[in-house]
Amino acid sequence: MSENGQSVAAWQPKMTAMDPLEPNACYPALVARDARFDGRFFVGVTSTGVYCRPICRVRTPKLANCRFFGTAAQAEAARFRPCLKCRPELAPRSAFTAMDAAGQLAREAARLIEAGEDSMFAVAERLGVTDRHLRRIFAAEHGVTPLQYLQTRRLLLAKQLLTDSALPVAQVAHASGFASLRRFNAAFLAHYRLQPTALRREGGQASVPALRLAYREPYDVDGLLRFLEARAIRGVEQVDVPNAVVERSVVLVHQEQCLRGGVRVSFTRPGRVEVQLAPVLWPAVASLLPLLRRWLDLDADPAAIAAALPAGAPQGLRLPGALDRFELAVRAVLGQQVTVAAARTVAGRFVERFGTPLEGGLIGFPQPQAIAGAPIEHIAELGIIRQRAAALQAIAAAWPGLLFAQGALPSDEQLRRAQAELEALPGIGPWTARYMLMRGWSWPDAWLPGDVALKKARSGQIGTGDEFRPYRSYAVLHFWRTLT
Repeated sequence: MSENGQSVAAWQPKMTAMDPLEPNACYPALVARDARFDGRFFVGVTSTGVYCRPICRVRTPKLANCRFFGTAAQAEAARFRPCLKCRPELAPRSAFTAMDAAGQLAREAARLIEAGEDSMFAVAERLGVTDRHLRRIFAAEHGVTPLQYLQTRRLLLAKQLLTDSALPVAQVAHASGFASLRRFNAAFLAHYRLQPTALRREGGQASVPALRLAYREPYDVDGLLRFLEARAIRGVEQVDVPNAVVERSVVLVHQEQCLRGGVRVSFTRPGRVEVQLAPVLWPAVASLLPLLRRWLDLDADPAAIAAALPAGAPQGLRLPGALDRFELAVRAVLGQQVTVAAARTVAGRFVERFGTPLEGGLIGFPQPQAIAGAPIEHIAELGIIRQRAAALQAIAAAWPGLLFAQGALPSDEQLRRAQAELEALPGIGPWTARYMLMRGWSWPDAWLPGDVALKKARSGQIGTGDEFRPYRSYAVLHFWRTLT
């Protein structure tokens, strides 16, 4: 209960309003510095011209001086500058499980912008709508224009890189999506009233380029790392559970170039992870950040998930996503009707045969063109039955034209289309398709009716899992863990 007499726990912020959020609803969470609302809203303080996260440790401003916004872009459009102490660019995002069709389009457009797409014409074409329609629904959903959203994303990323890395300012400008250093300096000064070099002097300079990413607590770090450890492919992943570190290779197409390098993730303190990238990956940091967040499920709402799961489920359960959807598709096929350990062994042979060696002993996962063009005997002789080898080649030949490879709209129609498209490929059944969507699209409400382990964990009665909606994927993970 706040000092205003309102229950903080009972309130949920409305994220789609164009106008600032209701002050009397947001202020109790600000006073309590309630971490559950970190990233759900931001507070602009009129007396300072600065906007903060609700967990900011500075002196709580008076209610009369507060304006509340659903996104950082809205706060910046209202001419507020980001706080240098709580750093709004580090705030976790909000994960949505359901919304109307227009909201789905607007959210997917924002996801594409955050992944580096700066042309709204290209975004509209990918989503199958007109540019005018997309701009209208985008403004209605996010409260700002696509250009304002894009500018905020670029500037906040630049602010993060200036603070957390040792990258030269010119490289920061390029990695953040600015066409020139001059335009970057002008935009940074105009929006933040500060030169980029001045921010670096004030915030210090990291000796090793790194990124900090935030999440809402609790987070079952041990559970996530043990899931990854059990499936780690030699050369692709190295998981150190006691020290809460995972290192793996990354293969990423950026500006028509295939970049291969390593990424190291450390759970350094509650509420935060530290990410180190190979130098070759830094130019693609804008595209890589959303992938990292989905891989580690950093934007999950642990309170809502816990309320949907059965008693005894671990607090802070996370759904491991995928940095590379083709890699996940291969893993799913290799995991058909075999144990996790057996699938990992075969996958290791597959990677050793078709992968690309990298520095530090890592191996870049094989790419679709290498698999599509390989003689099927070269795949089958690794201990992979010909039916599965044919399935791998079918997926590789269809890549990247598959809907699964291109993006994800959190709608029932898109999920049905993607699943049907996958099941039309040889060797891909309902279990494989659903598992691919569950992790590749970070689908929170997948259920695996034909899963042997799930059946065993539920005493032979799988059912439909409706009692765990809309977080059935997390329930599947929980039941799998009860068997280990």
